[in-house]
Amino acid sequence: MESFSGILHPGASVYFVGIKGTGVCALAELFHNRGVKTGGSDIPEIFYTDAILKELGIPYYETFDSAHITDDIDMVIYSAAYSEENNVELAEAGRKSIPRVSYPDALGAYSAAFDSAGIAGVHGKTTTAAMSGCLIQGLDIPAQVLVGSAVANFKGRSTIAPGNKYFIAETCEYRKHFLAFRPQRIVLTAVESDHQDFFPTYESIRDAFVEYCRLIPSGGELIYCADDPGANEVARIIEKEDRGVVLIPYGFTAEGDYRIGDYRVENDRALFTVAAFPEELCLRVPGRHQAMNAAAALALASVLLKKECGGWNESLRLAAQKALAEFSGSKRRSEIIGSAGGIIFMDDYGHHPTAITTTLEGLRNFYPSRRLIVSFMSHTYTRTAALLDDFAASLAAADVLFLHKIYASAREQFNGTISGKSIYEKVNSLCDKKADAVYYVDEPMDAVEPLKKILKPGDLFLTLGAGNNWPLGTTLYKYYHNHKGDSP
Repeated sequence: MESFSGILHPGASVYFVGIKGTGVCALAELFHNRGVKTGGSDIPEIFYTDAILKELGIPYYETFDSAHITDDIDMVIYSAAYSEENNVELAEAGRKSIPRVSYPDALGAYSAAFDSAGIAGVHGKTTTAAMSGCLIQGLDIPAQVLVGSAVANFKGRSTIAPGNKYFIAETCEYRKHFLAFRPQRIVLTAVESDHQDFFPTYESIRDAFVEYCRLIPSGGELIYCADDPGANEVARIIEKEDRGVVLIPYGFTAEGDYRIGDYRVENDRALFTVAAFPEELCLRVPGRHQAMNAAAALALASVLLKKECGGWNESLRLAAQKALAEFSGSKRRSEIIGSAGGIIFMDDYGHHPTAITTTLEGLRNFYPSRRLIVSFMSHTYTRTAALLDDFAASLAAADVLFLHKIYASAREQFNGTISGKSIYEKVNSLCDKKADAVYYVDEPMDAVEPLKKILKPGDLFLTLGAGNNWPLGTTLYKYYHNHKGDSP
């Protein structure tokens, strides 16, 4: 479907299957804000989105039951994890001939109703979208923003909506879901091999991003990271095709307005410059990659400001500087759980070797005096097998490393050739580590007691990956908080 123009009005009724999912919940909130009657269903497990849905007053069931699909429902939007074959509500909607739209297609149809920007890339898209939202707020640009994670500056939600003229959304490359989106412009953060179950080669995932960027109309913008070889390659392909797309590079090696310079860390703050801005910029989140995300968000804000008021002035530049300085991150992206017993407890979603490398380098730079203790849980057998050497090399940056079983995906089957121990063995074989600095504990929560003997004041403990090892950090933080008190 091309647009939701016939459904985005008060009185329409839309039911969301898998409503607790970050993206589905965010889309339900945007519909709710426009007066659409929204509701839905999901499993009984508690997610952070439960609180959001309850605060908004959006009703939902914690079971799937065909009786929930009533005749007054105009449309069913569902998480891509479900289908009519595995969900009784979708099957019932099909029986009643109620229109059914997957979340990626729904997001795409929604984007067609606005002047939209898609933020894409193997890494960095979530934080770039979150930073873009903070700039949208600070600059008072009439836009809606949808991020694939909770954002502290959005009061713990995944959306903000100061206006309805523009729409900015994080868009996903997996199974080419982003091809449903209808962008006037795209921010491209990084392109490299990932999702090997669907993209077996680098060329296959690169070509998917090229296909996405070909959706940009003539006169639209491709804002791309000049420091990333894959993003550069995609930009060069689009340039050679002479499609009338405006190319806007950003990064430390970029030419033009969004070249980053003078990056340094002082007092747990990153300070840097961007060529178009005379003011020095500041971030409270660690890593040079975060400065690149900020430059991308500034470039996107610049495009919208030019359309709105002709461009930057001194007050707008100062507002942007303030917005970035106040950015406090998003959920599972260098998220500080708390400090107790002199230890910082942090969680990060980094699940690809490149993201792991930039995350650990950023933390090392930000906290040079702290010992870095890492728990890592790899996600998917195919990714682990394809990038095994890279995983080992990236994780070697930890002072102490705990490795766990692979967090499996329903989309693939274990063939017995790769396991969490494979990374453990590779780290020990490739890296000059002391034997007692790398541990393998199959179940993450079984590492609680060993870690209590290892952690000491001055450490930084990080749970890392797209698996379910994050409760390990929360449990340890609560233990140290109760026994040692909060750190100053």
